[in-house]
Amino acid sequence: MRTVAVVGASLAGLSAARSLRKQGYGGRLVIIGDELHRPYDRPPLSKEFLAGTLGEAELALEADDEDLRAEWLLGIRATGLDRADRAVRLADGQEVRADGIVIATGAVARTLPGSEGLAGVHTLRTLDDARALRDELACGGRLVVIGGGFIGAEVASTAYALGLDVTVVEAAPTPLAGPLGEVMGGIVSALHADHGVRLLCGVGVKGLSGEARVEAVLLEDGRSIPADLVVVGVGARPCVEWLEGSGVELDNGVKCGADGRTSLAGVVAVGDCANWYDPRAGAHRRVEHWTGARERPDAAIATLLAGGAVEPGVPRPPYFWSDQYGVKIQFAGHAAAADSVTIEAGAADDRDVLAVYRRAGVPVAVLGMNQPRLFTRWRKQLAAASS
Repeated sequence: MRTVAVVGASLAGLSAARSLRKQGYGGRLVIIGDELHRPYDRPPLSKEFLAGTLGEAELALEADDEDLRAEWLLGIRATGLDRADRAVRLADGQEVRADGIVIATGAVARTLPGSEGLAGVHTLRTLDDARALRDELACGGRLVVIGGGFIGAEVASTAYALGLDVTVVEAAPTPLAGPLGEVMGGIVSALHADHGVRLLCGVGVKGLSGEARVEAVLLEDGRSIPADLVVVGVGARPCVEWLEGSGVELDNGVKCGADGRTSLAGVVAVGDCANWYDPRAGAHRRVEHWTGARERPDAAIATLLAGGAVEPGVPRPPYFWSDQYGVKIQFAGHAAAADSVTIEAGAADDRDVLAVYRRAGVPVAVLGMNQPRLFTRWRKQLAAASS
């Protein structure tokens, strides 16, 4: 291959570029990103950066002396993929022709319909999002977080520590039931009540009120929650619209094999936009976790450079972590595969728990709350059993 184009300049794209060089690729490397920023770390955006304890320089993912010998095209959005010419079309009219293409365009935060142009309403996905939200949190007041998932919970925790009056609204009966299951989702989300943060569950949001600036969140049950500031944390959608009509199969993102290969030869996908086949489950999964964006590009690049001639390995079980109200939450595996969950150490009331999820007696996932040593041990066992 003479040219490889990596479309996406966040963690997954950077990891793919590093893997290309690590695996011996010496040709032309072009990295395309729609943000103007060099690659940066996203997990701290909802925590340390938002709290003001971590600066922008500390978010950088590249070392000062790192040189990937790449051409960086930043602040330019990809608008299409021409499979006949093997060219990535860009919003400024440029085309980048490449023998190999890595799709790493990630995902974008979902917004609340009708909130466009209303001041005081935020999503949190990018550095620019975090800058704007941090400035408003510094003014204090009443914050309503729409969505009780991990981003919403982390923002609520950070805002509480900054002294804001915080309410979390979650449409589901139990927050985090999707990734953690009903029982453990309830235990983890109880952290809000432990710290005096109001948690309203089982009720949807009808809309927002306010003229130029948001004044309240209107709930479907008729209640109105006063708000000086609103953060919408209702998930993300994969950024794959630019691939429509390209021949790349799309299904909840870019549909991939277990090695990241797509329906087009010479094209692989990694990161939050990639819907990889999971041989353990016999199904495709799109995993929006830092660890997957860091680890899985190695396999995808090996496939790209070998023309698909390598046998894909079994990826490690998904892993993610969250820091809320001073509690470190770690999770590995798939809770949905379990038919039971047991607390193996600690106590739920103390928010100091190691819980193991099993299916037919076999561990399929593990959750730790302030149990880093035990969690690490169980995570290794889970990975060994899954390989």
